Amino acid sequence: MCLGIPGKVIEISGEGFMRTGKIDFDGIVKEVSLAYVPEIEVGDYAIVHVGFAITQLDEESAQETLALLRRLDVVDEELDPEVALAAERRRAGGDTP
Repeated sequence: MCLGIPGKVIEISGEGFMRTGKIDFDGIVKEVSLAYVPEIEVGDYAIVHVGFAITQLDEESAQETLALLRRLDVVDEELDPEVALAAERRRAGGDTP
């Protein structure tokens, strides 16, 4: 699965296409490219897909979406490679935790 996950920009570095940011996804922090959202600032929210912030959104929409994704139990699978691997193995009938 590859979902766009909302997160809060907590730090920005670099310029232009090399601009990156640390995004907080409800306690999980990842470094992502901000090349597609040049107007985004610290404190803003963005949808992140495969390491790229692809759109900016308001806090209410971000929190609502994150809550829905948590209820579906897919946030950790999308953000943590070990959780994703374990889930893939379960789906394939391999290891069970």
